Amino acid sequence: MAFKQDLAERLEKHGQGHLLRSWDDLDDAGREALAAEVASIDFDHLSRLVAELVKGEGARAEVDTDRVRPIDVVRMPQTDAERADRRRATEAGEEALAAGEVGVVVVAGGSGTRLGFPGPKGTFPIGPVSSASLFQIHAEKVVALGRRYGKQPPLYVMTSHENHDATVRFFEEHDRFGLDHVRFFVQGRMPAVDLATGAVLLAGPGQVAMSPDGHGGTLAALAAPGGEGCKPSCLDEMGDRGVRTLFYFQVDNPMVEIADPTFIGLHRRADAEMSLKVIEKLAPDEKVGVVVDVDGRPQIIEYSDLPRPLAEARNEEGQLAYWAGSIAIHVLERSFVQRLVGVHRLPFHRAVKKVPYLGEAGELVRPAEPNAVKFEQFIFDALPEARGYVVVETDRAVEFEPLKNAVGPDSPATVHQRMSDLFGSWLEQAGAVVPRRPDGTVPFAVEISPLFALDAHELKGKVEPGTTIERPIYLR
Repeated sequence: MAFKQDLAERLEKHGQGHLLRSWDDLDDAGREALAAEVASIDFDHLSRLVAELVKGEGARAEVDTDRVRPIDVVRMPQTDAERADRRRATEAGEEALAAGEVGVVVVAGGSGTRLGFPGPKGTFPIGPVSSASLFQIHAEKVVALGRRYGKQPPLYVMTSHENHDATVRFFEEHDRFGLDHVRFFVQGRMPAVDLATGAVLLAGPGQVAMSPDGHGGTLAALAAPGGEGCKPSCLDEMGDRGVRTLFYFQVDNPMVEIADPTFIGLHRRADAEMSLKVIEKLAPDEKVGVVVDVDGRPQIIEYSDLPRPLAEARNEEGQLAYWAGSIAIHVLERSFVQRLVGVHRLPFHRAVKKVPYLGEAGELVRPAEPNAVKFEQFIFDALPEARGYVVVETDRAVEFEPLKNAVGPDSPATVHQRMSDLFGSWLEQAGAVVPRRPDGTVPFAVEISPLFALDAHELKGKVEPGTTIERPIYLR
């Protein structure tokens, strides 16, 4: 009873006493689980977030357009001199890979719900011919990098509480796809609160409604001890392995050039702490965050927060002035992440969502409209804290086609087509003949495993010039 009283006093102090209303109906295991959830929540911090992002001015923060300027970007090379400079950057990145100084971090906490798929998103079968999963495609790229440079980068997979066990099991069932070293670490969580009152929601009797803390939570999760405190953190382990530079990406984009040596070389040559890749936005309302300069520092403004005048602004050539769209591909120095998590907490943002919750009568309510606020951190909020950075343009046709929806844009159909078109171009560069539709797309599925060729240059010599591709093909 004293234990319950201590919990009640702590919760009442923050106006969250309702979290114990089912306490007397729970068994010992249920009470223990609820007490553990309550103990994991920093209610002082949560109260500040509710005051700012639910009830206060922070919920309606606006961009000060007078402080925003276009960012300097390393554009795609157009001249021989620019191409030669890129080759030198590539050599620097290759040296880092050969020295074993690069680690790979993939954010994979999501589920396949929007795809109508019952499992972690990384297990979704996306290969146009092979139906290889997202995880398999990414893992094979890492294995291929090891073959090329003599040192396989260690892979760190961030999961969520909901999909961790299923993700680990999937890798084990596939013999870890031939990876030398893969480690799984779990993303942090934050409680969801009522949109009107800021009260923490219950997902069930004695169960707090918790949600992942956003991709910005990657940094703190990398620094957290592993294995119930028995293992070193991922960051400490990286240090022991000699890893200096981290290549970060999100699992839903199968076209990522993982640990791209040119990108790594540009980053290192600039003595940068955090860098990112961008694509040229196709339209003012395209749903990608925009990289800008704010008071001389790099910053990413989410597409939903970008004021219309900035989104539609054009330069003298008629091109979008704010065109640099972020595609969630970053390079970070391990030392920068360590410094950041030691002295700085990334800001939280609010996301208004529909969250099922336990009603006062004990019934489960499934709201028809958004009813809750989730608190999320964005990894790009670390960018202004970096002492040096590089923004590098990449070709969306080569490196960006995320899998998000069951149909329409960013769906399996569009990903299959983009992958087939890319691999078709590789075959053409190798001297093969690949038919094309009038719009330039390949009329059937084409797939090349990273284990067969990691890029177009490697494919040359493996395909007989003049070979005609007439049907779906998978090279592995």
